[in-house]
Amino acid sequence: MTTKLDTRTLGRTGPAVTSPGLGGLGLSGAYGRTDDDHSVRVIHSYLDAGGTLLDTADFYGAGHNEQLIARALRDRRRDDVVLSVKFGALLAPGRPPGGFDGRPAAVRSSLAYSLQRLGTDHVDVYRPARLDRGVPIEETVGAIAELVEQGHVRHIGLSEVGAETIRRAAAVAPICDLQIEYSLLSRGIEDEILATCRELGIGITAYGVLARGLIGGSGTADGARAISPRFQGANREHNEALVARLQGIADAKGATVAQLAIAWVAAQGDDIVPVVGPRRLDQVASMIGSTGITLTDDDLAGLDELIPAGSARGDRYPAPFMADLDSERP
Repeated sequence: MTTKLDTRTLGRTGPAVTSPGLGGLGLSGAYGRTDDDHSVRVIHSYLDAGGTLLDTADFYGAGHNEQLIARALRDRRRDDVVLSVKFGALLAPGRPPGGFDGRPAAVRSSLAYSLQRLGTDHVDVYRPARLDRGVPIEETVGAIAELVEQGHVRHIGLSEVGAETIRRAAAVAPICDLQIEYSLLSRGIEDEILATCRELGIGITAYGVLARGLIGGSGTADGARAISPRFQGANREHNEALVARLQGIADAKGATVAQLAIAWVAAQGDDIVPVVGPRRLDQVASMIGSTGITLTDDDLAGLDELIPAGSARGDRYPAPFMADLDSERP
């Protein structure tokens, strides 16, 4: 079994990146306490294995994650890394994000702070974390396009928006990828969004491929998971029973359930890059090992039978956060 990371291109216009990519959210306290020294070793382990895609956001740990990545990259060549940054979430002390700001002035201001925290003069992919319903997407994307012209941003991405918004954004400037949740338990993009992206030549960076630990994780409902509907009561029991069905195929492949789930997302198309959020060195090794798993058409059909689309119970976010998802609008 090979453990070499794949290389894929983000859409028709985006950069080449390694698959899977590394997501930084869990390294800034979202799922419990972390240690910065260990977190830097986690990032280094991924980079040393040939990884290039680091995904972060200015609101992960209220800037902590960007500073952590800057520290990890201090002795690395900037051009060897693709930095994907989300922006726009409005924070208040001790509270989760409450609203999003996509105004052009906010776009420019947010990037200025991110560049400072990251210790770089540009980011490779810049994207609004959510749609600001009070600001036309054309204005938000237009502001990022100006930053591309100025050299501060290389490519424009989107996050958690629906097909109509994707089309409107792509009419303003080239969009390299859409970041959106996609896993064996979250397959909503298959209804319309994925086809729209493929029509327009837009790649997918898929987060939540392990369903926040429901797939192959400890199942501990701590941190952000404590408020996740899929971790609550009967929902959790049902979802864990679904995931248990994967063990037989994983065993037959000589893989873990987590590796199988990552490989499933990667197998949905060369235009899809799973983004995984390891917090430990063994988890980095596991995500890299997922690249050695080959899933045949029969394997994929069998997985569809075991976990049919729409079979998970519970929304993927609490109700207030679901309301922020343009991707979930009917």
